[in-house]
Amino acid sequence: MSLPNFSVTTTAEEVADAFHAEIHGKNVLITGTSLNGIGFESARAIAKHANLVIIAGYNPERLALSEAAIKKEFPAANIRPLIVDMASLASVRKAATEVNAYSEPLHVLIHNAAAPSAAFKLTVDNFEAQIATDHIGPFLLTKLLATKLLAAGTSSYVPRVVFVSSNAQAMGTGPDFDAIRTPPDAAKYDAMTAYAQAKSANVLTARELSKRSAGRINAYSLHPGTVYTNFHMHPDVVPLFQGYGILGSDGKPSTEHMKWKTHTQGGSTTVAAAFDTRLNDQPGVYLTDCVPAEKDVAPHSKDEKNAERLWAVTEDVIGERFAF
Repeated sequence: MSLPNFSVTTTAEEVADAFHAEIHGKNVLITGTSLNGIGFESARAIAKHANLVIIAGYNPERLALSEAAIKKEFPAANIRPLIVDMASLASVRKAATEVNAYSEPLHVLIHNAAAPSAAFKLTVDNFEAQIATDHIGPFLLTKLLATKLLAAGTSSYVPRVVFVSSNAQAMGTGPDFDAIRTPPDAAKYDAMTAYAQAKSANVLTARELSKRSAGRINAYSLHPGTVYTNFHMHPDVVPLFQGYGILGSDGKPSTEHMKWKTHTQGGSTTVAAAFDTRLNDQPGVYLTDCVPAEKDVAPHSKDEKNAERLWAVTEDVIGERFAF
């Protein structure tokens, strides 16, 4: 069977339809699935074909709206809400316990949730909010669900973990390892720098997870494109994005310096990372517009020593070792 070539305009549903046979029978967990976001579009497209889609988020009302919207379009879709606050280690541990008790195996874990790039904020665990939500929480959830993921592997299928990163991974110099352990002074905090560090951590973690699992889990990271979502509408971040020219004076997307994708176009690369069989022999790669884009990965986001150090530091802060 010949597979389609994807591009910047490819939609999440087009990718899911192309790999419907691969998605059929699979169980997928995806975080950050509120309406008006790329996580929702990814979940919606996958739910059309999957056995089970677990939509995870911290707001029960938002999860209910997302579930209802998917079921309205695909009445036969099997959707299961999961309450989890990725900024809280206790919440992540509670959610993982719930998932591990499910009778179904887990084939794909997609980390899509992200904290707003807003003012300095500490989590309940005393971590900076962006690195906690975008990296530490996902790392812990992956660690806690690894056994369930591994159990879904067969001679012909390798479970996948997907990290929704950003082209911001190329900014700066990569993760601030000291700041992961001890948050910076609020007066010295720069939201975009913290965002770039968290997204670099996503790329590094995908590469290191693929390496350490030795072929038993394939992990990928990606840039979804520039998409106007809830992330850009948060009142604390609008002025920041206006300052960078990302949003106009009216708070709406600025097309002067960048091209924007629709929500479903934004979800396409996530679906590709989760199911495109052409990636089977490319574990750890970074994708843009549904295809590998290793040339776009900054040196600090693919440095093996950075990846190893990040893994060790993160194990220290969660207080658990990640073993296969």
